[in-house]
Amino acid sequence: MKTQTITLSGGENVTLTTYILDSSPEMSNMLKKRGILICPGGAYRACSDREAEPVAMAFLSQGYNAFVLRYSVGEGAAKFPRPLEDAEEALELIRNNADEWEVYEDRIAVLGFSAGGHLAAALSTMGRLRPNAAVLGYPCILDSTSPLLAEPVPSLEKEVDEKTPPTFIFAAANDTCVPIENSIEYATALNKHNIPFEMHIFSGGGHGFSLGTEVVFSNEKSLNENIYSKRWVKMCFDWLNCVL
Repeated sequence: MKTQTITLSGGENVTLTTYILDSSPEMSNMLKKRGILICPGGAYRACSDREAEPVAMAFLSQGYNAFVLRYSVGEGAAKFPRPLEDAEEALELIRNNADEWEVYEDRIAVLGFSAGGHLAAALSTMGRLRPNAAVLGYPCILDSTSPLLAEPVPSLEKEVDEKTPPTFIFAAANDTCVPIENSIEYATALNKHNIPFEMHIFSGGGHGFSLGTEVVFSNEKSLNENIYSKRWVKMCFDWLNCVL
């Protein structure tokens, strides 16, 4: 596997880390791979490690080349649309290097968690270039989440249009941090614009469950709470196999 961390124009803390699988003549159908651009959560105040490299590893295991974006965060730095510009730059960089990084430039999905879900949805609805599919985990969508975040954000259900890509959404009904209305409102907007989507609202799991496994949780209580919600990973791969 080849990895490198590239500093983007947003500053030294704005980076794209690549995880490129080695190719082999024994696997001729994997000379090029699908790509996944991962936007960790963190309230636009930080980028969570729990939603970064572990998630990249999960996608690598399914034959994706993965890219983790650490976008502009913190008061002032995360003022919209600065994070969106970071995501646009990252997606453009992946597409421009598609041959070298062995990815299909028209088979790149974006995955975001929480505030990173807001960023992934922003890229999907407002980006000057769009991903080919989107996966949103317990996403912030509505501007009513702004008090939780480092900077105010726009309501993205209002930005869905005919160019918005197919979208997979997952969240937990007992999320007391980002209410599931965020996911429901976005799904409603997708439906209104005839954008294909799939949504799973799990009864438990709370907020920030990432993969929901021992890789990202160190306590038994969190593991037990996510016995069902962690199934989003397999469901997501099955869905992506149909749309990407």
